[in-house]
Amino acid sequence: MARIAIVDRADMSAEQARVYDAAKQSSGIVGGPYYAYIRLPKLFEACQNLRSCLSSGPLSRREQQIVNLVVARHWNARYPWFAQVRGSLAVGIDQAAIDAINARQTPNLADARERTCFVVARELLANKGLSDESYAAAEKTMGLESLVALVASTGSFSMTCMTANTFGIDPPAANPTPLAQ
Repeated sequence: MARIAIVDRADMSAEQARVYDAAKQSSGIVGGPYYAYIRLPKLFEACQNLRSCLSSGPLSRREQQIVNLVVARHWNARYPWFAQVRGSLAVGIDQAAIDAINARQTPNLADARERTCFVVARELLANKGLSDESYAAAEKTMGLESLVALVASTGSFSMTCMTANTFGIDPPAANPTPLAQ
């Protein structure tokens, strides 16, 4: 059950309404953790800008989705997991890979960059950093710019997951791939 009330558009301050409307127009994403962020319109706007920056960066949509699945699984974040499963299926990540991540197993990913995204995100979250060996392998496979984007995406989506967990933002009841216990 949500710990935070959803602010109706009609009840928003002028600044809240401005950033809400801009987000709705640009990305359509105004739910989930954004129900919390709307209380701080500058934070809401900054999160939207960071999301936009990362989504237009060097990681492919599939690579971003793999990172997001790993992060949501790590944080046991039910709403973000729900949203990222939908996004992952939409970009062609197969259900078996999603199920493997959900079961905390290594998915069978044919693409070297996608495998690297999985490995790096998992190691960052588990160990609070990368070993020298993992760093070197990731930089060789991804390149430095993509590695920077990968680390930033892991951190950014961690904030989203922690927000959803803290404020009890849950997925709808009709959730085809619920987060495993």
